[in-house]
Amino acid sequence: MQESTKGTVAMVLACVVWGLSGLYYKALSEVPPLEVLAHRTLWSMVFLGVVLALKGRLDELVSALRSSAIWRLLATAVLISVNWFVFIWSVQEGHAIEASFGYYIFPLVAVALGWMVIGEEMSRGQWASVALAGTGVAVLGLGLGVAPWIPLILATTFGAYGLIKKRLSIGSAVSVLGETLLLAPAAFAVLWALHEGWMGDGQGGHFGREIGQSVMLAFSGVLTGGPLMLFSYAAQRVRMATVGLVQYLNPTLQFAVAALAFGEPVTVWHAIALGLIWAAIAIYSVLSLRGRPRPARA
Repeated sequence: MQESTKGTVAMVLACVVWGLSGLYYKALSEVPPLEVLAHRTLWSMVFLGVVLALKGRLDELVSALRSSAIWRLLATAVLISVNWFVFIWSVQEGHAIEASFGYYIFPLVAVALGWMVIGEEMSRGQWASVALAGTGVAVLGLGLGVAPWIPLILATTFGAYGLIKKRLSIGSAVSVLGETLLLAPAAFAVLWALHEGWMGDGQGGHFGREIGQSVMLAFSGVLTGGPLMLFSYAAQRVRMATVGLVQYLNPTLQFAVAALAFGEPVTVWHAIALGLIWAAIAIYSVLSLRGRPRPARA
């Protein structure tokens, strides 16, 4: 099997896991989102720590934490924790469809952030795709009668996360381990507060109450770190245009799971918004396949 084929398979597997992860977190609906987030953070740290220790790469993490990169890692840690929390909350509270919209529009938000923050040029087609996606989100908000804060927060936090990560000269697995390590004190504090009955139902945390539930909370670390490593493997072996196209498998599966498995209603407003967003994605994807580099503004 060619390396590019292996990379494509790895990319598809990563996106399938991400796309179906809503089923996993829905099964943990009895556990409050903040508690799930705390476990996801700590068990991701454990999983990635073991993997990188076996590969002899922990020195990369030590070097990053001793350099100025620690401030960027702290920023990305906050962003990804907000992203994870909102996604988990959305799935558990019946808003998984809106969450999928966030991951549909995130590449377009990333383009807009690149223009605003680091002065990357945007073509007319890119402006059109961003405008269409923005219109789609606005239609969703107006139609449902509520601010579309779920897709906006997910897209913005993940877009900003990616923008900062581009300026980090360390591997993705190492950087995520650093992020979870920086978040660990807060995660421990949440679990301690739950254990002492200061938070939640006053009966302590859910870990240890049921074997199945406890195993699922612990396995959330593998569910987080595994796809990340597959994605990193794929990114080294396939064209970025391929990465850009295959990544839409993730929100497509999220949408399908929300509608078919969770039974969330798909209104005419969802359909109109999704049509506008897909049109935006089509324009953006065509431009990506052309692969024309854009110079930065002076």
